[in-house]
Amino acid sequence: MNETPVKQRNSAAYYGQALASFAVAICAVSVGIYHLQVDGWVRAFLGIAVLYLTTSAFTLAKVIRDRQELTQIVTRVDQARMEKIMADYDPFQPKV
Repeated sequence: MNETPVKQRNSAAYYGQALASFAVAICAVSVGIYHLQVDGWVRAFLGIAVLYLTTSAFTLAKVIRDRQELTQIVTRVDQARMEKIMADYDPFQPKV
């Protein structure tokens, strides 16, 4: 059976860029909402909407990641089973 560890696909620079991009986007939207020429309740509504959208995006990303990891685990288990069957199979063994 193959004992290869799962490789990390994202570099530290990619992670840092994603984090910085998220921070800039949240700050830009917050500043934009703050400087709108509208009543306070409209600002509050837009702020809550941004927070809801952000948490929904995180949840969606987690669900997609979990589904991908589950698919990888199932594939590895199926591959290990197939390797065991192939290793135990002897074509020259007489049939009983």
